[in-house]
Amino acid sequence: MIVRMTTCLTCLAVASVSTAFTRSLTRTATRQAAASVGSSTSRHVIRRPGPLAAGQIHAGGSFGADTGRPRRASSALLSTAAAPAAEGAQTEEEIDASSGASQVSDEEETLSNLKSPFLRTMRDRGFLFQCTNLADLDELLEDATAKGESVSAYLGFDATADSLHVGSLLQIMILRHLQRSGHRPIVLIGGGTSKVGDPTGKDESRVMMTDDIIAKNTAGISKVFEKFLKFGDEGTTDAIMVNNDDWLSGLKYLQFLRDYGTHFTINRMMSFESVKQRLAREAPFSFLEFNYMILQAYDFLELHRRHGAKLQLGGSDQWGNMISGCELGRRVDGAQLYALTAPLITTSDGKKMGKTAGGAMWLNADRLSEYDYWQFWRNTADDDVIRFLKLFTELDLAEIEKMEGWTGAEINKAKIVLADEATALLHGRDSLKAIHDTIDSMFKGGKSAAASTEGLARIFVTSDEAAEGVKYLDLFVKLGLAGSKKEARRLIQGGGARLGEEKISDEFGTLGTEDFGDGNEVTLRAGKKRAGVVELKRSEKGSNDLSSNIFEAVFLEASTRFLKCRAFQLQQSQQAEALKGDPVTTEETRSPEETKREGHSEHDCAKITFQAVV
Repeated sequence: MIVRMTTCLTCLAVASVSTAFTRSLTRTATRQAAASVGSSTSRHVIRRPGPLAAGQIHAGGSFGADTGRPRRASSALLSTAAAPAAEGAQTEEEIDASSGASQVSDEEETLSNLKSPFLRTMRDRGFLFQCTNLADLDELLEDATAKGESVSAYLGFDATADSLHVGSLLQIMILRHLQRSGHRPIVLIGGGTSKVGDPTGKDESRVMMTDDIIAKNTAGISKVFEKFLKFGDEGTTDAIMVNNDDWLSGLKYLQFLRDYGTHFTINRMMSFESVKQRLAREAPFSFLEFNYMILQAYDFLELHRRHGAKLQLGGSDQWGNMISGCELGRRVDGAQLYALTAPLITTSDGKKMGKTAGGAMWLNADRLSEYDYWQFWRNTADDDVIRFLKLFTELDLAEIEKMEGWTGAEINKAKIVLADEATALLHGRDSLKAIHDTIDSMFKGGKSAAASTEGLARIFVTSDEAAEGVKYLDLFVKLGLAGSKKEARRLIQGGGARLGEEKISDEFGTLGTEDFGDGNEVTLRAGKKRAGVVELKRSEKGSNDLSSNIFEAVFLEASTRFLKCRAFQLQQSQQAEALKGDPVTTEETRSPEETKREGHSEHDCAKITFQAVV
C-alpha cells in the first residue's frame, strides 16, 4: 500500500514538473518571438480586426472618415515599443491588456492628423488595417511629395490561376490609389513563390504546378493591371511589373541559408497564425511551404535593392510575412522599410469576397462576361453597398455619404451605381451601354433581345453537335449559369431555367438545331437576372465535302489517263518497227514520237491527260 502511494506521489510530482517545464518553454518561445520582432530603430503599429474611424477605435472593420471622441475597445490598436526584449518581456496579449490609454491616444492622434493623400485615402475609404511606424511613413510620403519625388511600394500576386478574381481587386485598388497620390506602384508577379505555394489560409498543401502552367498563369494575370495602372519608364509614378522568379530560381541553397537563415527563428515562425491553424488541424505542413515566409521576406529585400521599394502592401493575412521582410531589410542592409495591410473583405453574411454559388468572379473577360461581372455588383447585399462603393469605386466620398441613408428602392439605385462604376473601371465605360441594353431587352421589355446580347456570356456549338443534341445541363455549366450539373439540375427542377421565354422542364433535355429556327443564337436564362447565349456555328461541311469529292474524282481520272498514256508509250516504243502507220493519237494518248516531234517531253503526258480530264 505504501509503495503504491509512493508511486502515485512520484507520478504527480513528475507531471507537475513536466507541466511547469512546458509552460516555461512556452514563455521563453513567446519572449524570443517578441524579441525577434522588436528592434532599437523601429516600432510597429499592429491593428487587430475591427473598423476604425479617424480618431476612433472600434471592434469591427476599417478606418472610417467619421470623427468623434476617442475610445478604447477590447480589440484595440496595439503599439509595441521595439527595444530588444529582455527577460520577462510581455507578449502581444499582455501588452494589449496593460497598455495605457495614452499609448492608444497617440496612435489615434496620428490617424486623425495624417497628411499624405495616400494614407488619408486608405483611412477614409476603409483600406487601412495594420501599419508599421504610421507616423514615420506619413512623413516619408509627405517629404517625397514636397521634393517632387515618389515612394516605391509593391504588392505581390502569385500565379495560381490564369486570371485574378474579385478577391484581388482590393489590392489592385490600393495600387491605383497609390499611383494617383503621386507614388510608384510595383506589381510583383510571384513566378518563383508560385513554385512553393503560399500556405496562408489553406488546410492542405497547394497542388504543385509545372513551369509551363505558371508561365501561362503569369501571362493571364498580368494583363489586368494595365486597366488600373499606368505603366512606363518615363515618369516617377509610372508602374513597373517584375517577377520574383528572376532572383529566386537562381539562388544557391547553402549560400542563401548562411546569408539569411540566421535572421529567422523557428520560434517566431511557429507563432504565425497560418502555421498554428495548420498544426491545430493536424494537417500536413511541408518544409517546402514553411519556406514561403522566408522567400516573401527576401522579396522585400531584393525589391528594395533593385527598385528602391520602401513599402510593402498586402492583406492582413500576410502581416507576419511582411513584418519579417521589414526586419530582414533592417538587419541585412540597415534599411527602414514599412508594411501596410488592408482587411480581408467578407460580405455581410460572412462569405469570402469574390466567390459565388456559380464560382469565382474572374477579372479577365475571357473567364467572365462583362454582363455577369456587372450583375455580381448589382446583387450586392444592402448592408455592403456603401462599404463597397468606398472600396471598389472612385466616387467622391461626399457623394457616397449621401447614399448612406437610402433604403428600399433607393438602395437599388445605389447598387446600380456600384455596378456601373466597378464595371467601368475594369471593362471601360463603353461596356455599360451593351449591358444596359441587354437588361432593358431581357428584363424590362425594351429593345429586341437579338440586338442586345453583346454583353452576355457566350458559347458556341457546331451544326453536328446541335443535330445530335447538346444537354441543357452542360450548357448551363459552360455558360457559368450553374456551378455544376447538380446545381443545373436543381435549377431546372425548380422552374428557374428557360430557353428564351420558354421554361425548360426536362432535366435530361437537349438543345437541337430546330431550337435555333432561322437564327444563329438562343438565350438560356437562370432565374430573372442571369442569362447567356448559345451561338450556332453552321457547318460548311456539305460544300466542302462536295469540293473534296470533285477534286478526288478529277485526280483519280487524271491518274488513270496518265497511266494509260505511259503504258501506250511503252507499247509504241516496243512495236515501233513492226507497226505500220500512225498510232491512234488524241489529247490523252500521244505516241512518244509525236510528243517529241511537237516539242513535248514525256512529262507533258501528265499535263495533257489532266487537261483532257478537266
